[in-house]
Amino acid sequence: MFINYAHRGASAYAPENTMSAFRLGVEMGANGIETDIRKTKDGIPVLFHDANLLRLAGVDKPIAALTYTELSGVRINAPDGASSDTIPTLGEFLAFVKNTTVAIALEIKAEGLEEDVIGALAAFGVSDRCVVTSFHLHHLEKIKALDPAQKIGLLTDTVNDAVLSELKCIGAEQICPKADVLSAELVRSLHAAGFSVRAWGVRDEETMKDAYRCGVDGMTVNFPDRLRLYLCQHGSPDDAAQNRGSSAY
Repeated sequence: MFINYAHRGASAYAPENTMSAFRLGVEMGANGIETDIRKTKDGIPVLFHDANLLRLAGVDKPIAALTYTELSGVRINAPDGASSDTIPTLGEFLAFVKNTTVAIALEIKAEGLEEDVIGALAAFGVSDRCVVTSFHLHHLEKIKALDPAQKIGLLTDTVNDAVLSELKCIGAEQICPKADVLSAELVRSLHAAGFSVRAWGVRDEETMKDAYRCGVDGMTVNFPDRLRLYLCQHGSPDDAAQNRGSSAY
C-alpha cells in the first residue's frame, strides 16, 4: 500500500510539527505522518525540525538550551500566519496516533534520542507501524542495537553501492532518496535489493507526480490533500484504497 505521509503534518496549511498539523493531515486523507524529534535541556523528547527556534517562532534560542516548561510557552505560526500552536512532546503525538491507523516516520534530529524513541514506541504499542529515520547511520545502528525488529530508513540525497552496502549491514528496511535523484530504474533496483523506497524533498505537485511515476512506496508531502486527490485519480486500486480508510506500514 502506498503511504501518503503528511510531512511535519499538513505543514502547507498548519504550523509544522504541531498537533494542529498532524490532525489536519489525517483529516486530509494522509495515511502516514512524518515528524522530527529533538530533546529539551531537561531531557524531554519534543517534535521540532530546526535546532533553533528562530525560523518558526522568532526566538533566537536552541531547543536544547530550554527546559520543556520554557519551551511550552513558545508558539509556532502557520504558513499564512492565521493560526499558531505549541510544540508537542513525542508522548503527546504517540497518544494521538495510537488511536488512528496511520503509519509513522520519526526522524532523529539530535544525539541521545534512541532509547527514548524505542521506549516510547513500545509504551504506546505503535512500534510495528513506525519507521525510524535519520540522515546519519549511527542513529540507525543504535536503534537496531536496542530493538532489532524496529524498522529503520536512511534519508539521503546520494544513492550508491557503498550506501546500500552499509544499509544491508545494519539491517535497514527502507531507503529515502531525495525526490530529484529518483528514476524508475533506480527505484526498481532498490526494490530488487530488498528496500522499500520513500521519497523526500517533494516541494510541488510536479515533483510529487514524477516521484509516484517512478514507483516509490510512499512520499512525504506538505500537502497530503493534493496527493490524496492525485492517488484517487491516477493511482492503482491499492493506492486509492487509503482514501476509503485503509492504511498500512
